[in-house]
Amino acid sequence: MDKSSKRTASGLRVYKIVLLGEGGVGKSAVTLQFVNHSFVEHHDPTIEDAYQQQAVIDGEAGLLDILDTAGQEEFTSMREQYMRGGEGFILVYSITDRRSFEEISNYITHIERVRNCNDTPIVIVGNKSDLEHQRVVSTTDGQTLARQHNCSFWETSAALRQFIDESFHGIVRKIREKEKITAANDKSKKKSSKANAVKRLFSKHKK
Repeated sequence: MDKSSKRTASGLRVYKIVLLGEGGVGKSAVTLQFVNHSFVEHHDPTIEDAYQQQAVIDGEAGLLDILDTAGQEEFTSMREQYMRGGEGFILVYSITDRRSFEEISNYITHIERVRNCNDTPIVIVGNKSDLEHQRVVSTTDGQTLARQHNCSFWETSAALRQFIDESFHGIVRKIREKEKITAANDKSKKKSSKANAVKRLFSKHKK
């Protein structure tokens, strides 16, 4: 794989996606539903699990390089490494756990600090939407938080496989969107520098 161009040998664009969130919110269940189409209710917490999954999103094929991280406190020292390495982030909370929702803002702040920018592609996911009778975080709360940070938002159910694909496809779209903006800005800067060079040249001739 050519890391500089972020493509596989066959030419597929690679998207480095990191899942972050507190322990027990269902990050692994969400990931395994996307990759294997299977629901794993109990997953042993490990430091990290890596998966790769091909997907065609808006007619364009890509390879999603997914890092499912542990949310337990003993693994928090690894987070900054994950935050530097990812291109896009899926931040997961459980609609049955208010604290896990409140931690999402802290994850966003941490990502912005580590990466020294505030335009990192992020999707916020409220998981366990099938447990409506245990809900303590409203859909509106999730939508409001996502709007505040310019993130996409989905409520998912790993158990029922609801809005799983949409969440992963959504983060790829956010990454592509950022790439287009960056490319347009770079093009604009090049044009501007060329125009300035021409101006300087003419001003010299006038003298």
